[in-house]
Amino acid sequence: MTGTQMKPELLEDLAARAEAEGLLDVAYATVDSPIGPLLVASTPRGIVRLGFPSEDEDDVLDQLATRISPRVLEAPARLDAIRRELDAYFEGRLHSFKAKLDWTLTGQGFRHDVLKHTAAIPYGRTSTYMEMATKAGNRKAYRAAGNALGSNPIPVIVPCHRVLATGGGLGGYGGGLDVKERLLRLEGALDAPA
Repeated sequence: MTGTQMKPELLEDLAARAEAEGLLDVAYATVDSPIGPLLVASTPRGIVRLGFPSEDEDDVLDQLATRISPRVLEAPARLDAIRRELDAYFEGRLHSFKAKLDWTLTGQGFRHDVLKHTAAIPYGRTSTYMEMATKAGNRKAYRAAGNALGSNPIPVIVPCHRVLATGGGLGGYGGGLDVKERLLRLEGALDAPA
């Protein structure tokens, strides 16, 4: 029986007992959003993964079980704070996420540095792949910066949608270019369509 088939009360009780006994390493929940359902996962260190609607939920959970811990459990109550933050963000009321982040899935070195610098791009502002590569220490590695951003495990919260091609084009986006454009318009970083 999967977590989505269990009664919510039983699921919460199971999650609370697992956490109390130190058996819950990764909690996850599905969060409704204007861009579709987002799978959000957290460890005791912070938010570790945000999956787009275009991503297969089982694949995301398998990745978490393989790379973080096999002790993964649906525990919506444990993600209430980030759910409220995401709601406020999509309503245009939150410009900076307060949630702690677990950077485990970002790797190390250049990729990690690109994502850390991306996290510092302010709401409503944009940067370029070349600027991110430069900040991470290698101006010529803008394609590698694009790859790092394309594999960002915590999109929206680590705002890779704010990074554009040097010529001003949208570039790519793991959630799809339509989602990237919607997020940029929400933040006022793109003009409204004519």
